[in-house]
Amino acid sequence: MPRNNDPLNLTEAESQLLDGSSFTDRQVRLVDLFHQLEHTSEELKCAQLKLEIAGLQLDLDDKDSAWQLAHEIIPVFINHKLFEDAALAGQYVYLCDKDDAISAIGQAAWLAVTYPIDPHLTVNILDHIVDETPDKSDGAAVVAATAHYVVDLRADSGNREQLELMSGSMLARVARRHSNIENQTQFETWVNALELNAPEQFLVRLRNVIDVMVQDTWWFDRDELTREFTDDPQNNDNNNQSNKEDQP
Repeated sequence: MPRNNDPLNLTEAESQLLDGSSFTDRQVRLVDLFHQLEHTSEELKCAQLKLEIAGLQLDLDDKDSAWQLAHEIIPVFINHKLFEDAALAGQYVYLCDKDDAISAIGQAAWLAVTYPIDPHLTVNILDHIVDETPDKSDGAAVVAATAHYVVDLRADSGNREQLELMSGSMLARVARRHSNIENQTQFETWVNALELNAPEQFLVRLRNVIDVMVQDTWWFDRDELTREFTDDPQNNDNNNQSNKEDQP
């Protein structure tokens, strides 16, 4: 019994147990996933299990383990043309805060913009790059404009409003820190000056931003993937015109 009716003092671990899914449920799920992994031999299924495991390990602050798993599954997803999973794994590598974090988020961004994957994931990845760029960098403006463009192309009626708010807020935040933009007139002038309303201009500049981030540490053959994407008849259909325009 606590003395003098003082409240019980919980340890940090005990407090986490009260948080439900924030700790105990994730630990239980992690044990289950490792059990499944032990009984799975198929390469892609293993990679998908490892992707979920890495996400849980990040949540539980086990960054070393998450980094190892996320790294090893990226080539598997690339080989299977599962570019959304590969981009998510790249984001996980970035969130592990290792020496290759900047390269990882740059490669994740290339995948997320080039291929028609979930726009929510694309915006999140591009937002990480904005966080990594200096306040006065034109690169941040290019990245934010790309996020807004991707939302315009890919968002559906179910998530458009939310994603437009996210990407619009990102663009406004960059405008403020870049040039102290405070009203619509200033914003429109700023957009025109940096050609942020011209995808054929800012997507080329995005490629330059990504090149600086990744340099010569690519984990996949970007040129080969670009050729495959361009040569795929599905991506040359009029209904997929936006996919071709997305390539940085």
